[in-house]
Order: sequence, then structure tokens, then C-alpha cells
Amino acid sequence: MSPFGGWGTLAAFLAPLCCRGSGEEQFEVPMEPKHLLVGSGEFQVINFTASCTDPKKLVLETALHKTFLEGQAQWKLFKVISISENMELMCSFICGGKEEMKVFNITVFYPPKQVLLTLSHTSVAVGTLFTIECRVPAVAPLEGLTVTLIRGTEILHNQTFVGTAPFPHDAVVTHNTTAHREDGLHNFSCEAWMDLRSRGGGLVHRVSDPQRLEVKEPEPNYQMVIMAIVIVLLLLFVTFVFLCFVFSEKWRRGRTGHYPVQAAWNRLRRSHRAQPL
Repeated sequence: MSPFGGWGTLAAFLAPLCCRGSGEEQFEVPMEPKHLLVGSGEFQVINFTASCTDPKKLVLETALHKTFLEGQAQWKLFKVISISENMELMCSFICGGKEEMKVFNITVFYPPKQVLLTLSHTSVAVGTLFTIECRVPAVAPLEGLTVTLIRGTEILHNQTFVGTAPFPHDAVVTHNTTAHREDGLHNFSCEAWMDLRSRGGGLVHRVSDPQRLEVKEPEPNYQMVIMAIVIVLLLLFVTFVFLCFVFSEKWRRGRTGHYPVQAAWNRLRRSHRAQPL
């Protein structure tokens, strides 16, 4: 049970009795507290007290199920159970022939009962991106809820929600980060804090089960290696074909006498033979 339910008491509704000139009993209902903050499905104990000496008909009126616990002439103790929605409580009594009443609002809140941590990968390589998600199911109000992502004792991400929707919502926080070698040495966890002290409530704290991340050394990129080998082989093949072409052309020219010096010598010999004796 959360610290907001149980044996918390509602302060006395009536201010102390005072005497004024005519001797008539005077009383008033104080303005505070105006609101009760109760966890969904929990109970609240109400201490209804009158300050006059002989109050009549001390009554707690509510549509919820109530149980009378104990009381005396000037006070009564009630237990209101199974509070599951926002309701009104009305307390009344008769003092000095006058009836007085005051309406108080019960606001139901939904504290964090579970905190669920999920890692997008359980095993990653160094330098790989992965996502941490923390989910707090069915909480309300979101105002005052803070979710913290933790690695070991280090805070990775912190988010405080805003909003006053009366109905429960899932609060989700995600954080993207890069895997480091030291990540495998620590547990990842998530904490949820609901702080309702400014609204007359208390502080609720829940922690997720720890998660472990396996961090591996990056594997070689075999596809890149294969592509590099193919490129080198293609270059060698092209070079081989080019050299074969060059040597083949030289060999062909050598056999047909197409070298420039040999061709000039052949022309000189032919011209010399052609001259008459």
C-alpha cells in the first residue's frame, strides 16, 4: 500500500469553540484541507471531530463504502474503502441547533506499480547504436513523475513529465546511445519517482529489474574485404591483358619488319641494287 492511503487522517473540520457576547455557541469549518489524495483502490481513515461540547448527528456522507471504527461524543473515526474514482466527501453535524457541513474532494492517483526496462539489443558490438526504453504503465497524474535511466550508478537520461490528465497513461522514455566496452561491466536500470508532496501527497519510488548488455568487439566486414579482393584481381587482369597486347604487338612488328630503322635499311638496300653498273 502506498504512503497516501491507510491510516492517514483528515484534520479536524471544526475550529475551536469561542464565546461571543450573547453566550451563543459559535463555530466554523476551516478551509483546509480541501482535498484528499488517495491511491487507486486504497482506503482512507477519516477523523471527523466537532469542537462543541454536545454535537448532534455527526455524519459522514459518501457514495463509497464506509465503516465506522470508533468514536466518542465529539468525534468519530470512519474507514472509507475501495476508492477507485474521484469522489466527494461531505461531513455534517448539528451544534447549538445549527447544521454545518463541508465538502471535500477525493482525488484518486495511480502510483507507479511497475517499471519495465527494455534494451533493443542484448548483445551489440562496440560502436553500435542501441536503444534503452523505460515504460511505467498506468500512472496518473503525469505531473510530478520523473523517470531516470541509469547505467551502474551513472545517470544516462532524466525526464520529468508534465500534464494533469486524471486517467492513467503509460509513461514511456527512450534514449539512444552508442555501445562502449565498459557498458558490459554495468547493469542498466530505470527508476520512477512520483512526487505529489506539493498536492498534499507523498513520494513514491519504484525501480526496474536490472538488465545486462553484452558488448563484443566489432567483427570484420567480410563484404568489404571481398570487394577489395575482386577489385585487385580485376586490376591485375587488366594489367596482364595490356602487357600481353604490348608484347604481342612488338613480336608482330619484329616479324614483319615494321621497325623504323630496319625499314630504312631495307629501302637503302633496294635503291642501291637498282642502280645500273
